[in-house]
Amino acid sequence: MNSTIITLDQLPINQKGIILELNCNPSIKKRLLDLGLIPGTYITSIFTSPFGEPTAFEFRNTIISIRNDDTSHILVRTNMKNL
Repeated sequence: MNSTIITLDQLPINQKGIILELNCNPSIKKRLLDLGLIPGTYITSIFTSPFGEPTAFEFRNTIISIRNDDTSHILVRTNMKNL
């Protein structure tokens, strides 16, 4: 199966991806990097609030919610073999 590059806000619920790049504003990017959301990290979309945002993601045995405004600037690769 070929890999696909999408933004994190497009990652379907219960699908896993790998972080490629964070293109957020500098203060948000620093916060996410400090939390461990760095390129090469596996991330799974696990839950969207009833109003459609924020979305909860699991990575490094942690769950955090991130606004769509920020996830739309994070590139992930999906549909990779053995992901």
